[in-house]
Amino acid sequence: MAAKVRFANRYFHLPQSKPIRIGLGILLVACGLLGFLPVLGFWMIPLGLLVLSVDIPIVRRWRRKLAVWWHRRKENGDASEPAGTIAPANDSAGTKVE
Repeated sequence: MAAKVRFANRYFHLPQSKPIRIGLGILLVACGLLGFLPVLGFWMIPLGLLVLSVDIPIVRRWRRKLAVWWHRRKENGDASEPAGTIAPANDSAGTKVE
């Protein structure tokens, strides 16, 4: 059975051969490091790590931690507020204190 990776609620099929998947992942990460060149891009690094996460346990853990963090952030509603913002203070009457 061919390996599949889920990204953005879509499944993508990967090659069946483990060496080919690892080679493809390493190639994507290596080309992503040259992202300042035309045609290549930094977008290749996360894609390569996604491909590598099928076969390499440490990369799989990183991907899973990122997915858990993302879903928790989404559930808590923190996605609408940028990190580090402070809500304006209100006095007891509910008016803004400046």
